[in-house]
Amino acid sequence: MTTYAIHHQTRYRYSAYVSESVMEARMQPRNDAGQTCHSFRLTVSPRALIHSYTDHMGNSVHWFNVPSKQGQLVMRADSLVEVQSWDPGLLIPDEADWLALDHLRKDPLYWDWLAPSHFAVQSEKLRHFAQSEGIQREKDPLRILYAINQRIYDSFDYVPASTAVDSPIDVALATRRGVCQDYTHIFIGLARSLGIPCRYVSGYLFHEDDRQDRSAQDATHAWAEAFLPNHGWIGFDPTNNLVAQGRHIQVAIGRDYADVPPTKGVYRGDASSDLEVGVQVTLAERPEPEEELIPTTGWIPPEDTQSEQQRQQQRQQQQ
Repeated sequence: MTTYAIHHQTRYRYSAYVSESVMEARMQPRNDAGQTCHSFRLTVSPRALIHSYTDHMGNSVHWFNVPSKQGQLVMRADSLVEVQSWDPGLLIPDEADWLALDHLRKDPLYWDWLAPSHFAVQSEKLRHFAQSEGIQREKDPLRILYAINQRIYDSFDYVPASTAVDSPIDVALATRRGVCQDYTHIFIGLARSLGIPCRYVSGYLFHEDDRQDRSAQDATHAWAEAFLPNHGWIGFDPTNNLVAQGRHIQVAIGRDYADVPPTKGVYRGDASSDLEVGVQVTLAERPEPEEELIPTTGWIPPEDTQSEQQRQQQRQQQQ
């Protein structure tokens, strides 16, 4: 078992003052098989009353409303999580798993993980990629999943900012560039096309000095989990060509990114927003000096262009 200290900061800066914002956050690590979240704390600036609930997929969701005028919104999540390692070598390939998977198509519990979803679609480009890489039903499901992981890792370059959070998989498939979100959506689409239940996992990856991880160290991470009847859910990280174990820390699961963005919200005002994120994952028993997650310099607060009449109207509306 390994215990990690996680610090995650998110900052929205607005081009003009906004009068209200409502935000939803999925930042609390899950309590699941092989993982225990010992502590979690979420703070918000400007201050707000934070509520929480558990969604239908078992994810912890926090939400809050900031009714006051604001030029920026800052969220800070601090967690202490214990993760159990396991040996992927214990997985035994079995050709009979194909028959067991076919029976799952009749089980409503797996329909969400088998059907196309918002980002994990069965596009023509995805079918062409599968054909060109020889991804089809053969041998046994476990070996095919390993092959999909390897093919995506070999076929795509990891290039930050090469896609957007709302980019369809066809963008990465056309340019052969992307980030962990794109790699994961492509993996999910390929696995589901073969009748293997597959879901999206958002979380964190602990980076070790002797590892050649391609994913960004100061950001959240994403990978896929595929279900095999004799093994349960198995995590595959096509960005780094890894089986998820030991260093992967789960936060939320969903059909794809649309179900589990770390933050999602709206604000009232005529302004654009810029998002900045900083993440630090360290070993709890060997804590490193906490770094500045997001630089605080170089920002000039927006001018307050609200008229006295507008302020008076707003005060009356709030009474």
